[in-house]
Amino acid sequence: MTAESVEHRRPRWPVPPQDGYTVDDLFTLPDLPPHTELIDGSLVFVTPQRAFHADAIDLLVSGLRQFVPTGFRVKREMAIILDRRNGPEPDVSVIRTDAVTGPGQTSYEAKDVLLAIEVVSPDSESRDRTTKPQKYAAAGIENFWRVEQGGSSGRPIIHVYELDPVTKAYAHVGMHRERIKVDKPYSIDIDLTAIDEL
Repeated sequence: MTAESVEHRRPRWPVPPQDGYTVDDLFTLPDLPPHTELIDGSLVFVTPQRAFHADAIDLLVSGLRQFVPTGFRVKREMAIILDRRNGPEPDVSVIRTDAVTGPGQTSYEAKDVLLAIEVVSPDSESRDRTTKPQKYAAAGIENFWRVEQGGSSGRPIIHVYELDPVTKAYAHVGMHRERIKVDKPYSIDIDLTAIDEL
């Protein structure tokens, strides 16, 4: 086997520009893996989903859509443009209906997001618990949920945060284990034990 043939089999990773990538790059670089995110100008590749992660997303999307009022939409795994160097992809988002432009759309602006939800995975713990919530809050997204897998039950535990407009930081306003019943960004009541049926 020649060195040239070995070279053709290696993946060609993109070489970042000196000042990092921008959101424009995120949407135009060829052959990026699905669900690539942009955090502080760096591309973040995600590992394959585990069953809990996929089931939690399905449960929340279904539950949120059941109660969604006119004027809001529930979306899964769509990039949110926070600024020029940050385009994370929350697992679930609630957005304003007027932000939807059509089936070819690849992202939404932070100003149109009412709720961002991250389901924590082993490879994303730090990003989902610290980095992304700080960035969502700084961008003015009013509500954030962090979903963790509960101990022996394996069911979702949801930590609910609301934006403090003075500090531009999230305040923890509740933790929900078997049912999440809240009134922001709209009236929501989801049986979290229903994940057992998925």
